[in-house]
Amino acid sequence: MVLADAVMAAESIAIGGHIRPDGDCAGSCFALYNYIQENFNRDFSKDVVVYMQDVPESFAFLKNSEKAVADCSEDIRYDLFIVLDCSSPDRLGDAEKYFHSAKHTLCFDHHITNDGKFAEQTVVKADYSSTCEVLFDEMEPEKISLPVAEALYLGIVHDTGVFKHSNTSERTMCIAGKLLSMGVASEKIIDGTFYEKSYIENQILGRCLMESMMVLDGRVILSTLSRRIMELYGVVPANLSGIIDQLRVTRGVEVAVFIYETEPQEYKISMRANGAADVSKVAMFFGGGGHKKAAGCNMRGQLHDVINNLLAGIEHQLDGNA
Repeated sequence: MVLADAVMAAESIAIGGHIRPDGDCAGSCFALYNYIQENFNRDFSKDVVVYMQDVPESFAFLKNSEKAVADCSEDIRYDLFIVLDCSSPDRLGDAEKYFHSAKHTLCFDHHITNDGKFAEQTVVKADYSSTCEVLFDEMEPEKISLPVAEALYLGIVHDTGVFKHSNTSERTMCIAGKLLSMGVASEKIIDGTFYEKSYIENQILGRCLMESMMVLDGRVILSTLSRRIMELYGVVPANLSGIIDQLRVTRGVEVAVFIYETEPQEYKISMRANGAADVSKVAMFFGGGGHKKAAGCNMRGQLHDVINNLLAGIEHQLDGNA
C-alpha cells in the first residue's frame, strides 16, 4: 500500500488538510494520525503532527483532536508531509511551507479538481464519496480501532450529506457498514456534528434564509453574510455549516450559493447543485475547486461585483455550456 510504504520510510511526519476544515478534512486527518500512532509507533519511533486551524467544536470527540497544531512559526523539515482532502498546496494555509520543505510528499484526495501533480505521490479517486473513503482503502481493516473508525465515519457522513448526495455509492454504504460493525455510534456522530446547532447558529441560519434571494428566473438561490452581522451574532465560519445545504433543498432550485465575508471585500463562496450544472467548473474559474455538485472558492472585490461575476459563470453552466 502507498500509505504503509511512505510511513515506514519516514521518521517525522506532518499531516495537513485544507483551511476551514469540514468533517471529511478533520475526519481524515485524525483517522490517519491515530492509525499511525496505533500501528506504526509500537515498534518504530514516528514523530507525527497534525496541522489544523479552527477545529470545529463539534469535532472535539475525535481522539487527539486537541493535539492539532495551529502555530506554523517554527522552521521544521519533515521527512514526509501527507496532504488530505486538499486539491492544491495553497489550501493548506500556514502549513504550506512545511509541505514545500518536506523531503517527500503524499496526497490522498477525492476532488475532481485535483490534477494529481502537486505532491510527489498522489492518490485521487474522484468517484469516491470522500477522502475518508479513499483512506479506508489504504488501511488494514483489522488494524482500524474505534477512534479511527469514528473519524472515517465522520468524513463519509459529512461529504455525503448523511448518505443522501449523489456521490453515495454501494461501496460507500458497504464501508459505512463495516465502520458501524466496529462500534461506531452513528446517531451520536450524525446528530452531534451534522444536525445539532446552538441557539445562535439557528438564529444565523434563519437570518440567512430570510434574506436569501431567488435569481436567474428562480433557478438559483443566493444568500450573503457580512462580517458585521457575523460579529453582531458572535459567530465564526465554523458556525455556518448547514446553511448552504438548507438553501439547496429549496423547491425548484438548481444551484444554491452562500457567500460570507472573511475580510473586508474578501469572500468565501460555497455552491451546491441539484441539476446538471457543474459548479466545480465555476469554482475552478475563480481559483477554487471541489466536485460537480459541491464546490467553493474565494473571491475579492465589491460584493455586487462578486455576485454578478459568480452568477455569470453559473448561468453559463445552467444554459448547458461546458
